[in-house]
Amino acid sequence: MLLIAGNLLSGKVLAEKVKSDTVDIVVYGSTPGGIFAAIAAAREGANTLLIEPTSHMGGLVTGGLCFSDSNQMHRDTLMGLFHEFHSRMVADYKKRGKPAPYNPEIKNQARWTYEPHVAMRIYKQMLEESGVAVHLEKYLEDVSMKDGRITSIKTSGGTYSGKVFVDATYEGDLMAASGVEWTIGREGRKEFEESLAGKQYPKKELPINGFDDEGNLLPLLTGTDAGPLEDGDDNIMTYSFRLCLTNNPENRVPMPKPDNYDPNRFEIMRRTIKAGFANSIWFDPYPLPNRKFDGNNAISKLFSLGLIGGAKNWHSSDKEGRQRIWEDHKQYTLEFIHFLSTDPTVPKAMRARYAQWGLCKDEFLDTGHFSPALYVRESRRMKGMYILSQKDIRRHPVKDDPIAISSFPIDSHDCQRIALPGGGVIHEGTIYPVKPTGHGRGYAYHVPYRSILPKPEQCKNLLVPVALSSTHVAISSLRIEAAWMVIGQGAGVAAAIAADQELDVQQVPYPKLRERLLAQKQVLDLTADKIQWRER
Repeated sequence: MLLIAGNLLSGKVLAEKVKSDTVDIVVYGSTPGGIFAAIAAAREGANTLLIEPTSHMGGLVTGGLCFSDSNQMHRDTLMGLFHEFHSRMVADYKKRGKPAPYNPEIKNQARWTYEPHVAMRIYKQMLEESGVAVHLEKYLEDVSMKDGRITSIKTSGGTYSGKVFVDATYEGDLMAASGVEWTIGREGRKEFEESLAGKQYPKKELPINGFDDEGNLLPLLTGTDAGPLEDGDDNIMTYSFRLCLTNNPENRVPMPKPDNYDPNRFEIMRRTIKAGFANSIWFDPYPLPNRKFDGNNAISKLFSLGLIGGAKNWHSSDKEGRQRIWEDHKQYTLEFIHFLSTDPTVPKAMRARYAQWGLCKDEFLDTGHFSPALYVRESRRMKGMYILSQKDIRRHPVKDDPIAISSFPIDSHDCQRIALPGGGVIHEGTIYPVKPTGHGRGYAYHVPYRSILPKPEQCKNLLVPVALSSTHVAISSLRIEAAWMVIGQGAGVAAAIAADQELDVQQVPYPKLRERLLAQKQVLDLTADKIQWRER
């Protein structure tokens, strides 16, 4: 067995060197979906390697997103490795004499919260026990293919061969480098007959001027024309950090002051406050154990932790380009909090509310206590064998080849912030959580195996469980770590079968896949109570 060693708190993982000619499965991207894909494949007997391009393992779950969004999902469909992860989480707290933060056996809508370093510890335990080797800081540079199959991938730290590959990155990097068809941005309403596609304006127009005295667009606005109402575009929902914060003096590290702070950058917020809309500026602080808070971009606010438009080129940027975008988002985050805690335009009570926050002394030790993971809410999406769209979520949820059940509400953050030439500022792109009337959870629907498969003429040994085949509207429901975890488990089991039986991934017999998924305690059946709230 390949054993992992390392400092459990630092996020650094070391692994024994894996011989490339003995690897069955190569998973590229240690997102939660990638971690569960690797574990699921290894538990099926596959020799599995997990490769992460950055120095941070675990994506958002170990990077600050510790308020589990599964409270808006049907938790009784999130079993398998997802349930095991949360059971281990609670056991970890109990073993250390701490109160259990929640009860994973009760599948209600209670808040399930934990701390980032504990999530890291649990992931490492599960990977080690499953025999998965983990290699960090191996950035994809090239892909070798033969007869429609990936033979090896070249990274900044070596070349890796395998029988089957899983692209579990948020961005679909391996998929794109392999020549698999993909898309970015948003579809028009007619393309998939989606009422939630095209431009969305649920937020009221701000009665303020978005231009300076010379007629130039103010900072933090994205343009003067959002485009035709029915049309799609290449815009994506905003990225942000999930900050791990505290107001506990014993564990509080002062919020870093931003370098080269320019107060003029926040003129649009000053005008918003002066117009009487100060309450439209805020972020959501979700309570975590030990007086910590998960700071999230507030979907209902006009100004929050999200840098609207700032990540538009993330998917197409190289390693250095993504680092610059990451730094831009960090700079904005620090400036946003600094502005709201110090600027005299901000009401005194509001300044005091922001000034209380600091970073956590016992989190993210390698990155100055600031989250190492940018929240990539959406990026590339594969155009594979089956494209999930709004109708699959709200009208036709049952499929013949399910590998998982998802149920988060359709939910998109802002895509654009527009200064209207005639006066006014308006936000575009938000889709407030779409769920059955009177219910706190989203629509339950099958995620079919076909949606993680490339077209066979494009690649025969690649599975894509995170940047899966879907529209912008559908990814607005699928984009939750809980969903990617169960989908990742499905991909890992399928990869193991394909490697063992020397099959193209498109040829994996579904009855066999279903049998092994059920053996790994995945839930695949949509019961009558889950599908009664359909659109007619």
